[in-house]
Amino acid sequence: MTHDANRPSASNSTPGSGVPESSTGIILQRGGEELLLEKVSDRFTVHPSSPEAVQHLAQQIPAELHRNVPPAQSAEFIVDPSQRDQVMQTVRSSSGVDFASHVYRVKNNPGSLIYLTDKLTIQFAAQVNLATRNAIATELGLQEVQPVVGIPNTFVFQVTAQAAANPVKIANQLTRRSEVLMAEPNIVVRTQAHYRPSDPLYPKQWYLNHNGGPDLASGSHISAEKAWDITRGSRSIVVAVADDSFDLNHPDFQGQGKIVAPRDLRDQDFLPLPDDTEASHGTACAGVAVAEETGSGIVGVAPGCALMPIRTTGFLDDETIEQIFDWAVVNGAAVISCSWGPSAVYFPLSLRQSAALTRAAKDGRNGKGCVIVFASGNANRPVNGAINEQGWPNSVLRGPTTWLTGFAVHPDVMAVSASTSLNKKAAYSNWGTNISVCAPSNNAPPGMWLQETGFVSTPPEVRVFLPGQSVFTADQLGAAGYDPGDFTGDFGGTSSACPTVAGVAALVLSANPDLTAQEVRQILQQTADKIVDPDPDPQFGFRKGTYEANGRSEWFGFGKVNAFKAVQAAQRQMAAPLSSSQQVQGRNDSSVAIPDNDFNGIKSAIQINDPSLVRDIQVTVNLEHSFLGDLEISVIAPKGQTVLLQGRTLGRRTQLQSNYSLQNTPLLRKLLNQSAAGRWQLWVIDRAAMDTGTLKNWRLTLGI
Repeated sequence: MTHDANRPSASNSTPGSGVPESSTGIILQRGGEELLLEKVSDRFTVHPSSPEAVQHLAQQIPAELHRNVPPAQSAEFIVDPSQRDQVMQTVRSSSGVDFASHVYRVKNNPGSLIYLTDKLTIQFAAQVNLATRNAIATELGLQEVQPVVGIPNTFVFQVTAQAAANPVKIANQLTRRSEVLMAEPNIVVRTQAHYRPSDPLYPKQWYLNHNGGPDLASGSHISAEKAWDITRGSRSIVVAVADDSFDLNHPDFQGQGKIVAPRDLRDQDFLPLPDDTEASHGTACAGVAVAEETGSGIVGVAPGCALMPIRTTGFLDDETIEQIFDWAVVNGAAVISCSWGPSAVYFPLSLRQSAALTRAAKDGRNGKGCVIVFASGNANRPVNGAINEQGWPNSVLRGPTTWLTGFAVHPDVMAVSASTSLNKKAAYSNWGTNISVCAPSNNAPPGMWLQETGFVSTPPEVRVFLPGQSVFTADQLGAAGYDPGDFTGDFGGTSSACPTVAGVAALVLSANPDLTAQEVRQILQQTADKIVDPDPDPQFGFRKGTYEANGRSEWFGFGKVNAFKAVQAAQRQMAAPLSSSQQVQGRNDSSVAIPDNDFNGIKSAIQINDPSLVRDIQVTVNLEHSFLGDLEISVIAPKGQTVLLQGRTLGRRTQLQSNYSLQNTPLLRKLLNQSAAGRWQLWVIDRAAMDTGTLKNWRLTLGI
C-alpha cells in the first residue's frame, strides 16, 4: 500500500486493489501492504509426495538439488536460467510431485529469497458465514485447515490440486472481493542470525560488572553484581532462547531443573543439539542469558533461571513462528529471546506472525504475558526508515532505500540495540525510534549481508578504528564451536545484547513474578542508564546518541539496561489490581478529515482539568476510512507519552468503532499514576496513498 522510496509500486494496480500482475512482477500481500516480487532466474522448489521422490527426480532432470526448505517441506533446485521454465514444466508433469514453484525475491531487496508453501491465510468480513466461506474455497480450489487463534473470522487454507493458481496469485484475487478483509500466502524466508562470532572465567565478562581496564569506560556494564545481591534468578522463571542449536552437554547448562521443555523444530524432536557442521550460535546466546553458576566456567545474567532451548529451522514462515512462540507459551516461558530476523531489507510481518507474537505477549504466563526480546540487527541501518544508500559493491543497494525489520517494530517486542565497552554506539548496531533499550556488546563494522541469488555483499566499509572489548560466553564443547575449547571470547553483535536484556527481564520477574510483560518493559526502560554518544556515525556522519524530550534516543532507546536498578524497581512495584472509585470523561465530537499519505496525520484534543492520578484508562474511537489498513492510531498524554492503540492490521475494513482499555491494550499502563489534568490527544496517521477517511469522534474515560 505505501509507496515509499525504494518500495515496490505496482504499475497496474491501485492501493487495496490486489491486482495480481504488474509489468515487472507479481504482488505479495503482506501485513496490509503490497510488495512487488520478481522471479529468481536460477532456481525453483518442488513439494514432493515423499522424500524418495526428490532423490528420484534429482536423477532425472538437468538441475542440482541444492537443499531442503524445512517449513515448506520442499526441495530447492538450482538450474541453468535458460532451462528453468522447461525443466519446471517437466517436473510438474512428473509423478511424486505435488507442486513446483518459482522462487521469488522482493524487488529492490536482493537480500531476500521467498519460497511458497501450499497455504494461505484469509480474514473474512464479520458478516461472512460458513456457507459463503465454503463457496469461496470451492471456487478457488482451497481447503480449510484451521482457524487463526486471536483473530476473528480468520482461517488457514490449503491449496488443492483443483486450484488454478499459486497462493500468491490466489491471495491477490481474494483481496478484490468484498467478503475478504485480508489474504496472505504463507511464505518462507531464511533466518539471518544477528551475530559477529570471530570469548573460573567470570572476570572476563566485563559486560556484567567491571572496575575499569583497557577499553572499559566507567559504568559500561549492567551492574549485575548489585542485582545478584537481591536475586540471582528463580528456577520458576524460564527463559526461552530460540536459535540455531544448543550444546546441552555444556557444564554451564547443568543443574537440577535447568533445562525445561527443549524443542528441535528442525529435526522434529526434543534434542536441539548442534550438528557436525555448525558453530552453535544458540549456545553462546543462552550462555549470556542464563549460564549456571557452577564454580567454574562463566555465569549468565540470570544464572538461577531455567533455560528453554528451541532450535529453529533456519527459515521463517507463519507456521514456524507460531510453533516457536506457542511452544514457549504452552510450556511456561516467561521471557523469549530471539537473536535473529528475516534475511531481507524490507519485510513486514504477516498477519499470522504478528498474531503469534501478540498471543505470547498477552496470553503467556497465565495472562500476564511473555516478555519478548529481539535483536535489532547488525547492518547499521534503521529498523524502520529510509537511508540514501551508496558505496555497496556492485551497487546492490543504491539511492533512497527503506529498511524494515518486522519483528523489531512489533508493538509487543522489545527491540535491543548494542553499546560498547566504552559506552558508545556499536558501529554495526541498527537503530531507530522503535529501539526499546540497548545492552553492552562488542564493536565491529556492520555485519556480513549474504544472499544466495548471486550476490555476496557487505555494507560500505567503515574506515576508522573501532575500539571496544568483545563478549565472553559459552561455546560448543571442543573444537566444533567458534573457538577451540568450551568458551569463546569473540562473541558480540546485537545477538549478544538481546539475551543480556532477556536475562535482566528474568531477574526482574524473579524479584516480582506478579508483574505483567508490559510492566517489565516499563521498568527496564525507566531504569535504563542514559548513556550519551556525541560522536558522529562513521558511515553516515549523523549524531543520534542523545535523547529527545520523550526520553528516547534513536541509537540507545531509553538507555543501557541496568540490572540493579531494574530489580530494585521490581521489588518496589506492587502488583495489586487497579481500582478506581471515580471516573472523569471527555469527548470530542468534531469530525476531522484524515489527510491521505501524510505522516503528520491529525490530532484531536480533549482537555481534562481534574489533577487526580490516573488509575484506569479507556479510549473509544469512531472513524471511517476506505482502507483501514493504512491507519495508525495513537493516544498522547499531557506529558507527551505516546501509546500506539491500533497498528496497520485492519486490512480492507472501512468502519472502526473500538474501545481500547488496559485489558486489550496493555501499553496503556505506561500512562497510569500521572496527573489526569492537561491536553489529551488522539493521533491518526494515514501511511499510504489513495484511500481517505474521517475521524468522526472519540471519547476518553479515566479512572481516578
